[in-house]
Amino acid sequence: MKTFGSVSTEMEIQSSAREAWALYGAVGLTVITVPKYLAAVDIVEGDGGEGSIAKLTPLSGSPYYEKFTKVDDKHMVKETEITQGAFLDLGFTLYRIRFENIPTGKHSCITRTTIEWDVKEEYVANSSRVSILPSINIANDIEAYLLANEKKHKDSK
Repeated sequence: MKTFGSVSTEMEIQSSAREAWALYGAVGLTVITVPKYLAAVDIVEGDGGEGSIAKLTPLSGSPYYEKFTKVDDKHMVKETEITQGAFLDLGFTLYRIRFENIPTGKHSCITRTTIEWDVKEEYVANSSRVSILPSINIANDIEAYLLANEKKHKDSK
């Protein structure tokens, strides 16, 4: 028997949904996550689009692998699932992260992050290790990055 769980958060980003999606949608997120959260992100299969597999190496700990199970540029939705290591080593049978960018105005959007998981019953206590906080930190970093680059672009004119 397995136990299912999910957690999500929404954050307003002061940038257009398309600009935010340029980072979330493909491997652009590596600009934000390396070196602050990860030592390396390597695409080991595919081109960074749907079906691609990435090897993520944390600053401390063992590398793990994610598959990009959905990359929908039209609707600005990306889903990844861990395929090896990390939570799967802790009794999880599924660990999925979904990023969605929802336009709210010309220069604003909502970024919704959802984490879904299944864990074997005997490892259900490990569900407490799931945290939405890293996604909140990354969303804040994305907004700061976009605002800083917007300012640089304006200053260069």
